[in-house]
Amino acid sequence: MHRRRTTCRACGGGDLELFLPLGNVALANSFLRSPAEFEGELRFPLDVYFCRGCSMVQLCDVIDPEVLFRNYLYVTGTSDTIAKHNVGYAKTVVELVGGGKDALVVEAASNDGSLLKCFQAHGVRVLGVEPATNIAEKANAAGVPTTNEFFDAKKGAELRAKHGPAKAVIGNNVLAHVDDPVDFLRGFKALLGDDGLAICEVPELAEFVERLEYDTVYHEHLSYFSVTSLMRVCEEAGLRVVRVDRVPVHGGSVRMYAAPVERVREHAPEVVALSAQEKSAGIASAERLRRFAREVEAQRAGLLELLENLQAERRTVGAYGAPAKGNTLLNYCGITTRLVPWTVDKSPLKVGLYTPGSHLPVLPASELLARQPDFCLILAWNFAEEIQRQQAEYARRGGRFILPIPRARVL
Repeated sequence: MHRRRTTCRACGGGDLELFLPLGNVALANSFLRSPAEFEGELRFPLDVYFCRGCSMVQLCDVIDPEVLFRNYLYVTGTSDTIAKHNVGYAKTVVELVGGGKDALVVEAASNDGSLLKCFQAHGVRVLGVEPATNIAEKANAAGVPTTNEFFDAKKGAELRAKHGPAKAVIGNNVLAHVDDPVDFLRGFKALLGDDGLAICEVPELAEFVERLEYDTVYHEHLSYFSVTSLMRVCEEAGLRVVRVDRVPVHGGSVRMYAAPVERVREHAPEVVALSAQEKSAGIASAERLRRFAREVEAQRAGLLELLENLQAERRTVGAYGAPAKGNTLLNYCGITTRLVPWTVDKSPLKVGLYTPGSHLPVLPASELLARQPDFCLILAWNFAEEIQRQQAEYARRGGRFILPIPRARVL
């Protein structure tokens, strides 16, 4: 179920340095059904390393993907922000690779099919590949053809033989989840047609470091990509990066477009320039990452001080959201029901459960207004604007929001 790797995912070297120990932490999406499960809850090391050889930032503790992903509680279709993002995403890709009923777009880790539905709106043939059985069932029921499997190089070749070559193979917030990203991208290449593109969207390391987004570290997120490390894994997979777009979702992400090396011999000049900028800024340097770790410790101290002061003043506090990132933050900071008695969430898959490690009960989103706490800690801070818009009545009645990242502050 758990193993420790000793080599870098990007370059294969073994010169790895631990810079951010976050403790023994429960799995971020392993919500609990009742208090009876609290005592037997499993915890695993959540330690972040960087490779001194190629600067790739990564976890070395690997949890069996069958444990992490076969039954999954995160669905993309619950966020208005992501829905809008997906519409633009599909439009951009169709304009690049072409559409029509003969064009095939495949998405690895396609979740509930929300993105692929946007491609269907363009008349494109789609196929989802989703390992979570419960989520794959939802996608198929919604009219998005989805196969319930993990994706890798072998699966990419099998899907091409069965469904034909793809115009685009997409991986949205999944490349960071796989223990062997090179093999994963080889699967993309195997499935692509001669003029196809491999497209991956991942949180950007520069944003992660500069905005102190340490709570995006959890056991599912094995890699933290810069443009430089994306180029490296693409090279190993026989791909070259032809374009990089910066997109605002999930606290700042990059969308990478890559083509087979047989068609494009070198990375695009503008991509090489982005890599040079990263190196010049020292984003993945040992000195910068060690400073990042010190800033994370200061963030924890500041958030705990704020919550303790509110409790001393007998102010009531609730939370909004039950995202994986929120569970990292709660566990690392040691926040339990003593300081934050409950959280709310829009996902019916999470309501009625308890958060991993911290054991906050997850209530329906309507309970924020019903209970009207003095303060609301936004755990899903990447959707803060959407949450504030949807909960405007809570604020109108005097409720105040707290944003924890990059440093705790009351809005």
